[in-house]
Amino acid sequence: MKRIIILLLALISLAASGAEAKVPAPTNDRMAWWHEARFGMFIHYGPVSLTGQEISWSRANSNTNCPNHGATPVAVYDQLYQQFNPTNFNAADWAGVAKAAGMKYVVLTAKHCDGFLLWDSKVDGYNIMHTPFRRDLCAELAAAVRQDGLRLGWYFSPMDWRDPDFRTERNAAFVARMQGELSELLNNYGRIDVMWFDWDSCEPLYDQANTYAMVKKFQPQAVIDNRLDLRHGDNDRMMLSPLADYYTPEQHIGAYDDQRPWETCMTLGTQWSWKPNDPIKSPAEVVGILCSTAGGDGNLLLDVGPTPDGRIEPHQVEVLQQVGAWLAVNGEAIYGTRGGPWKPTKQITSTRKGRVIYLHVTGVPDGQVKLPALPAKILSATLLSGEKVEALQQAGKLVVRIPVAALNPMGTMVKLEVDRPALEIPAIDVRPAKHK
Repeated sequence: MKRIIILLLALISLAASGAEAKVPAPTNDRMAWWHEARFGMFIHYGPVSLTGQEISWSRANSNTNCPNHGATPVAVYDQLYQQFNPTNFNAADWAGVAKAAGMKYVVLTAKHCDGFLLWDSKVDGYNIMHTPFRRDLCAELAAAVRQDGLRLGWYFSPMDWRDPDFRTERNAAFVARMQGELSELLNNYGRIDVMWFDWDSCEPLYDQANTYAMVKKFQPQAVIDNRLDLRHGDNDRMMLSPLADYYTPEQHIGAYDDQRPWETCMTLGTQWSWKPNDPIKSPAEVVGILCSTAGGDGNLLLDVGPTPDGRIEPHQVEVLQQVGAWLAVNGEAIYGTRGGPWKPTKQITSTRKGRVIYLHVTGVPDGQVKLPALPAKILSATLLSGEKVEALQQAGKLVVRIPVAALNPMGTMVKLEVDRPALEIPAIDVRPAKHK
């Protein structure tokens, strides 16, 4: 009888807090690895690194149907490839940094909006084989990523702001070249796990149906983002068509959504490509972003921009290594989990799998957290180190007390074992007033 009363009080609390009536949607089998991975590396790279400016957007406009109006003249930007020679590039180093950070997949800008290709293309000569470097960067990275047991993805810009036929009456000629380039990426580098298309807020004239069909024909297991579908006037990146697998909040953490897959893409610094003396996020900031993203049931694709000579900057590597060290201890609360049941706040995020709920706590100096109660009995409450913590449910509330001495500046992880599958619990809205 006591347990029934506790469950009833918890359910009343859920209703009062505006909880959704849904439990997390099942995971698509083809996307299972992607959901389990939770954390990936985005890499923006190309000749633009020589200027330290943003990739593609820093190029002056040469096509009135495209949105870029950068400060670098076209005659300068489009000739940067002649000086591009990243002699310190080592694909094993890039893959090693991702692995040490605890990342599970790598997505490279094989082609960005400026049209430059990082592979040995037979379709367009504006590629890395015509630089002083003369090496297929995509091929080398693909081999290194697989060697380290990571998944591989290509970022591919379907738009090409350099191509004079793009979005003109000759667009069909552009599309033929674009699809030829895409075919090379899909067929010449083995298994591709992610196809990451982009969007520039203008009209999408990419023969979308056949472009999707190419990916699904040549790489049927690949996970595909939603940006190929976005049309002029779409002011968010949450739209998801039946042909795409996940949506893509940019430079902010997506809202809690356990019904549709999503992935936040975000820079470690302030721009996507390399920027001299760029202030970067601290390890604690990255961990907080990762926990909030996973707690919202999303993935985090964190970007680095390598230097002109091909290195990931040492201070970026140091931050990522510290994140990896944190994940080595706390990774069970991130990998293979689903978000919730509590929706993220500034102080707490939560993830779950099996009959366990993980609670990541930050910014609570007294170690005391107050939450709406769970519609489940808590069987044990510990830190991941095994140290016991107090977790008391009564009157529709859960109070967790963490010893102050055990609080971690990068966030403290509490493990709650419950008496039922955690995914059966509907999402719980946590109002700011619950934290005092």
